[in-house]
Amino acid sequence: MFHYLHQIWHTKDLRTKILVTLGLLVVYRVLAHLPVPGTDPIALKQFLTSKASGGILGVFASLTGGAVDNFSVAMLGLSPYINASIIIQLCTVIFPKLEALSKEGQHGQQTLNRYTRWLSFPLCFIQSYGFLILIGRGGIKLIDLSFPGVLLPMLFVTAGSIFLMWIGEMITEKGIGNGISMIIFAGIVANIPSRVSAMYLSGDSGNTGAFVLFAVLALVMLIAVVLFTDAHRLIPITYANQGAGRGVQGGLPIRLNQAGMVPILFAISLITLPAIIAQFLVTAPRFQGVVSAINAYFNSQNPSYAYIVAYFLLVLLFTFFYVSVTFKPTDLAETIQKRGGFIPGMRPGPQTAALLEKVSNRLNLWGGIFLGIVAVVPILFTKFSTLGSQNLIVSGSGLIIMVGVVMELIRQVNAQMLAHDYDKLV
Repeated sequence: MFHYLHQIWHTKDLRTKILVTLGLLVVYRVLAHLPVPGTDPIALKQFLTSKASGGILGVFASLTGGAVDNFSVAMLGLSPYINASIIIQLCTVIFPKLEALSKEGQHGQQTLNRYTRWLSFPLCFIQSYGFLILIGRGGIKLIDLSFPGVLLPMLFVTAGSIFLMWIGEMITEKGIGNGISMIIFAGIVANIPSRVSAMYLSGDSGNTGAFVLFAVLALVMLIAVVLFTDAHRLIPITYANQGAGRGVQGGLPIRLNQAGMVPILFAISLITLPAIIAQFLVTAPRFQGVVSAINAYFNSQNPSYAYIVAYFLLVLLFTFFYVSVTFKPTDLAETIQKRGGFIPGMRPGPQTAALLEKVSNRLNLWGGIFLGIVAVVPILFTKFSTLGSQNLIVSGSGLIIMVGVVMELIRQVNAQMLAHDYDKLV
């Protein structure tokens, strides 16, 4: 272990990238504790003491590392960017021009990323108003929500979210790993110490027992998620040899979890939408029936079986959707054929593509089911125990995100070290 860390530190490029990443994450954590300018300091103190935001936006609070609880300019986190990514992904399926653009390699992906950034700005502005109104209905008046006084706080929150998106892109470009994932990871990890300390300082022995039991369950889930993340199916491929012989044997690994943590993020964005809509309709008498139904069946603080099933199905649905966008069996079969390869017993072309699609769909089914189970197990635990969702060390979605980010980070570090050793040999 120490030898490994020693190698990392003495790899100059890698050391620089790690220090840049850590520096940018520190900036993010400072931003998460910077309250919106113009906030009433007395009301802010009451808000921080009562944690009024926990019941309204608990899911988002767990992903932003306390930015919502602190009424920070980064309270939106990266949710507008994630929502923009969902919209662009859907548009690549609907609009042929965007679909063609997604097939243009790195240039096309850069163009789609630019569209995502531009779409994130109006979404930030609209979502900032929704968040400010929702928090304002928590019973504590933090800021002036009347028009046009609310515009200035909206601009601050929008600027904070855009700046956070820029930090993520800088981590991707100048640092190590996916910057967006690293920020979400940092937000989840930052919440763990406060939750642990809050549980033990509360002195509630009943909740403490449930808390310890969930800690053991979380450890078991962690081991399962690590094994699940590394699992893959190896498709044997034979490449034709130019000379004599039987050819070069190779393999195509298809991961069990091809979609990573993306389905979880997409599902969270949609499963919380009904509760947010209900908060806006709560003052309209004609919609009281709709509001009551949403609060009864889609309340994240008191989840019903309908909520749990819907969450599970959304994770499974987005697993298939995301992989259908990113994994193209036809294109992959053509690439294998162009390189002179074939799957033993299968003809190159359509037959190979059909096999790859069949294998991918089977893996997606089991992978999506596993993702859904990990996502809903903590919710079921809170439903049948005295522990509330705000007291969990980490949610199932957070666990998958953490494992995915850490394992991807290890791959990035190993790749950088391998490239550094290769450069020394050359």
